[in-house]
Amino acid sequence: MTGARMAGPRVGVLALQGDVREHEAALRAAGADPLRVRQATELADLDGIVLPGGESTTIGRLLDVFCLLEPLQEAIADGLPVYGSCAGMILLAREVLDGRPDQPLLGGLDIVVRRNAFGRQVDSFETDLDVAGVDGGRMHAVFIRAPWVEKSGDGVEVLAVAPAGSADSAGERPVVVRQGAVLASAFHPELTGDTRLHELFVRMIGDRQR
Repeated sequence: MTGARMAGPRVGVLALQGDVREHEAALRAAGADPLRVRQATELADLDGIVLPGGESTTIGRLLDVFCLLEPLQEAIADGLPVYGSCAGMILLAREVLDGRPDQPLLGGLDIVVRRNAFGRQVDSFETDLDVAGVDGGRMHAVFIRAPWVEKSGDGVEVLAVAPAGSADSAGERPVVVRQGAVLASAFHPELTGDTRLHELFVRMIGDRQR
């Protein structure tokens, strides 16, 4: 129809626990069409999915309860673009340090993360970061019980590091990484109103669709 608005990519937001509404708002601002995901059948129509911040062990347990763990693992392995923030980064890792030994993981990133690496809730902090692939200056980043990347494989691109001294960390630590169609950040861009990481993710989806 003449004048009809072209719909953006359909991006799911895993809606089991965490800051779902904030990610939905950021995705809409970035030009995507968000959909809350609670069932495996809802994965089939997605162009990408966001794993929100929250409590990674709780989200992992709920993935199993809602019969989403294996279908989402398979979808990511098959190339579904995914962005994970904070707990989402943990779920996308191949290994988690300081986590539960039985913690369910989705995989997708060849990284080892350290859970609650910067400290607990009282150690939450904010800082400004240079993020590769994001124009417009530094991003204001909010870290809440955040992980960092302890190790990464050769196929992982580090897009940002937290500066030495952040929350008394020993040195620079990777906090935004990308591997193919998988993007993850240790901080919460959805809490600051800065949609540039979500815009990057939407561009990643578009690049994959071309």
